[in-house]
Amino acid sequence: MDVYRITKEPIDVASALIDIADDRAGAQALFLGTVRNEFEGRSSRGLYYDAYEPLAEKELRRIGEELKQEFGALHVVLIHRIGDLPLGVVSVLVAVSTGHRGEAFAAAREGIDRIKLRVPIWKKEHWGNGQDAWHHDPEAFPAK
Repeated sequence: MDVYRITKEPIDVASALIDIADDRAGAQALFLGTVRNEFEGRSSRGLYYDAYEPLAEKELRRIGEELKQEFGALHVVLIHRIGDLPLGVVSVLVAVSTGHRGEAFAAAREGIDRIKLRVPIWKKEHWGNGQDAWHHDPEAFPAK
């Protein structure tokens, strides 16, 4: 079962693995992005993610369909969390099932790369010194 979701709730990794289960699949790949305690050499105490949810979910679905077409993915789960997130929690999940491991690894990698590049999600860093700052990835949403 395919799942494309923006959520404020914790990401349930076990449910994602159930969602991609398929007797035709010889491989499953899972990528978890987690909130770390450092960014660009500065200490961090957490993150705040925001998104335009309808457009973000639409783009997640589009990416999932691309992964199915390009890598033969049988099932795709793409979930990104929003809101204030403390250190160590899962902020993004990419799970795919395919016939073979090469396609599974490639689809999972391409999935997270496309999410970072195309999905309208914004990140505010909560720095260790108590300051906050929105972070813009220069590769995301490139100028046309």
